[in-house]
Amino acid sequence: MSAIRVWHTYLGMLIAPTVLFFALTGALQIFSLHEAHGAYQPLPLIEKLGSLHKDQVFALKERHGPPPGANAAAHEGPPPPPDDDDDDHASLGTWVLKWFFLLVAAGLTSSTVLGLWIGLTHLRHKRVALGLLAAGVVLPVALVVF
Repeated sequence: MSAIRVWHTYLGMLIAPTVLFFALTGALQIFSLHEAHGAYQPLPLIEKLGSLHKDQVFALKERHGPPPGANAAAHEGPPPPPDDDDDDHASLGTWVLKWFFLLVAAGLTSSTVLGLWIGLTHLRHKRVALGLLAAGVVLPVALVVF
């Protein structure tokens, strides 16, 4: 059983950075904080991280604004239909589910951080654990850059 614990810890060290990334960027996406809507414009880094989470591409998405010279014509027609993901019109159940998912993301983040702390303080081979943790950070970054 102790061998299983050691392998579990080593595997956890390798994947913990990615788990943290997905938990944190997923938490931002619950309330669409990675996308522009209305007057809200996300920070470019948050937008890029959201794109990496959803599309595995670290880039800003193209913004589809009105065509040039359409300023006066845009005000004459009927208003555009509301977006399907408009949070202002979400039901109570949807809001409760969003907050529950945010709580789950916070729990996953804190559990992963605690697991890292336990793994780094209770292993005999700390260098192996630190090497796997470093590989868990460097490997995904290298794959994004590649």
